[in-house]
Amino acid sequence: MTGADALTADPERTTLDKAAAENFPVAPFFLPRAWRTDLMAVYGFARLVDDIGDGDLAPGGADARLLGVTGADDRLVLLDAFEADLRRVFDGTPRHPLLRRLQPTVRRHALTPGPFLALIAANRQDQLVGRYETYDDLLAYCELSANPVGRLVLAVTGTGTPERVRRSDAVCTALQIVEHLQDVAEDLRRDRIYLPAEDMKRFHVDETDLAAKTAGASVRALVAYEAERARNLLNEGTPLVGSVHGRLKLLLAGFVAGGRAAVEAIAAAEYDVLTGPPKAGKLRLLREVGGTLRGEG
Repeated sequence: MTGADALTADPERTTLDKAAAENFPVAPFFLPRAWRTDLMAVYGFARLVDDIGDGDLAPGGADARLLGVTGADDRLVLLDAFEADLRRVFDGTPRHPLLRRLQPTVRRHALTPGPFLALIAANRQDQLVGRYETYDDLLAYCELSANPVGRLVLAVTGTGTPERVRRSDAVCTALQIVEHLQDVAEDLRRDRIYLPAEDMKRFHVDETDLAAKTAGASVRALVAYEAERARNLLNEGTPLVGSVHGRLKLLLAGFVAGGRAAVEAIAAAEYDVLTGPPKAGKLRLLREVGGTLRGEG
């Protein structure tokens, strides 16, 4: 996209079109239309805040201008402006079309600002924190960056209970960890490492090892260790699928199965995630969906 294109592009369509490239289905065809509309509204918010946090928006482009930011190429400034516009969703008229799209969803389901503010906080943290000392530190980050999405899915579908939220948090944290494992090389280029430092020390891995073109034995052992943690979290969260019915059950099975298939793809690559993100094929994903629906895992 040229600079001129970035300034004139439709920011709403540009962001929503990214749903097709996601690892997991955002709003699959088999869901009721009302759910698809609301889930896409939530996706639009989550995708845009991630794009801001990752620096993927054109400086001075349409999104920045819609948020009232001019002449500043500063992610924290953009995140602050985005948060201010989010608050207008709950009390006023937001400026950005993706937040105007979100407003009816918020009103229909009486959604609260908390989960949305958490996603902004996660991206703000990404600008300030590039390393995590312990696994607990990483889990606290996932509480901001991943778990709110699952909670919003439950809220939109009217199925939230304390037990389902707990199971959903386990699944969402697992999916975040798996994504981090797939993207070790890309994250390092952004000067971010989501592998706990205490685990890196335990497996005798340093940052230069992560910058290699292929993973050595120590890196592979570390990735295998973290992948097993993700697998255990997925198993902990799997009863969520059996607690619901109908098309929602299929959607949630898809989330769990996507995580399991990704873990298996990492294992099939012999835990070498540095040559590129290991991805699961459609056949593997379908098998995992079937196994999840049957209660296997």
